[in-house]
Amino acid sequence: CAVLYFKTHDKYSEFGRTENIKNSLDPSFTKAISTDYYFELVQHVRIRVYDLDNTTEKLSDDDFLGQIECTLGQIVSNSPYTKPLCNKKGITITNSYITITAEEVKEGSELALVKFSARKLENKDLLGKSDPYLAISRMQNDGTWQVLHNTEVVKNNLSPDWRPFSLRISSLCGNDRSRPIKFEVFDWDSDGSHDLIGGFTSTLDELSKAMQSEISWPCINEAKKAKKKNYKDSGTISLYSLKIYKDYTFLDYIFGGLQINMTIGVDFTASNGSIREPGSLHYIDYQNPNEYMQAINAVGNVLQDYDSDKMFPALGFGARIPPKMELSFEFPLNFQPQNPFCAGIQGVVGAYVNCVQAIQLYGPTNVAPIIKHVARFASDAQRSEMEGKGAAAYYILLLLTDGVLSDMDDVRNTLVHVSELPMSLIIVGVGQADFSDMNKLDGDDGVLKSTSGKPVKRDIVQFVPFRDFKRSHPTELSRHVLAEIPKQVTGYFKMRNLPPNRIQSQPSHPQ
Repeated sequence: CAVLYFKTHDKYSEFGRTENIKNSLDPSFTKAISTDYYFELVQHVRIRVYDLDNTTEKLSDDDFLGQIECTLGQIVSNSPYTKPLCNKKGITITNSYITITAEEVKEGSELALVKFSARKLENKDLLGKSDPYLAISRMQNDGTWQVLHNTEVVKNNLSPDWRPFSLRISSLCGNDRSRPIKFEVFDWDSDGSHDLIGGFTSTLDELSKAMQSEISWPCINEAKKAKKKNYKDSGTISLYSLKIYKDYTFLDYIFGGLQINMTIGVDFTASNGSIREPGSLHYIDYQNPNEYMQAINAVGNVLQDYDSDKMFPALGFGARIPPKMELSFEFPLNFQPQNPFCAGIQGVVGAYVNCVQAIQLYGPTNVAPIIKHVARFASDAQRSEMEGKGAAAYYILLLLTDGVLSDMDDVRNTLVHVSELPMSLIIVGVGQADFSDMNKLDGDDGVLKSTSGKPVKRDIVQFVPFRDFKRSHPTELSRHVLAEIPKQVTGYFKMRNLPPNRIQSQPSHPQ
């Protein structure tokens, strides 16, 4: 059998195991193991294979056949993930492999986008007109009704047009297209005693006719109908349009081969302090990594699992650089403009350490050039989407800075443009500066706009001050700055109406 372990507090603990397959050197296990997945964390796993010769639960008396150690991120970003088995000392066992396939366990992914309107509704107000809203309810197994959605209230209007909204089909009817769905129009009252105007009952099968043309129902108040012989209706409710579409998740895109490309940008302005002074934010002490090094490791160790070649561009800004010691706001940490890539996160840290000792800190804190640098690659990826590559690449810029940006207006204008591209910006504020102006870039304080008033297409910026996590485990920083990335990725491809790519089956083991 195969046994799954998760690492917590530097110790591996058993999480689950497959069934035992007898007399086979090429077993295909059928029992799936379900676990929670968090993009923003490094989840270390170990998988061991044992030959079970007895019925006891303990494994110490069974033969160990091999193991692998990896991360859950590596498994989901390379599914099916194949790796040679090793012994407990890490030595590869010849011709022994294990393949793990990851699938997302989720509810139905289809959604219905609908737009309703009503005409000539009965007026329930003595002064003015009714304030109608539409309530949608699903029938539960016991025959009672559960409200799923209320539209916005349209004030003082007997012929409202409600805004389009989406409902998950599994929630709407449990994927049973003949299951009754109830639609009711109420007159909203501030005291909560909303008056029923009327409604109708239908099914998803019937609603689907609106995919071709608008359909309507009489708005019936059953209580009034029972009392009045001449009662006809309380107005008309119309379904103007219905569109059924798939709601793709972040993992759908990852399973489709989406590559997450990270670029690191480092602030080398003079406000960081002389690198030879222990109080400098760039002071190098290998026993106590500075905040720049800690942030690179915390965020980079998560994102590297989603980049197949593990080669990361690392750039600096705000320093005089060799050989002529000219001021630059966009230079590679390895001083190789034609090849600014570093091998793995440790390669980035190594290039950073070497760079710090070869440059002169200067200023000002202009970051727009680096944002535009990454945006050029994101723009190329966007053009490739329409040339057959589809949802193949997304870019993340990890920007580390010690102070308020000197080119805030240029940054605002650039971010409004970038919000239309497959790109996100993570800003980590290093040191004790006043970062209050940074909140203008983060959507938490409202919608970011350019200097001309143009709003961003979507929220792509996440800012955090490192000092808020200085006493926490490094995973807390990565959890905070990366938690929004999956939503930003799916939001971009939804905006572009791009489904995940389909990838070809991979060989069962390396060739």
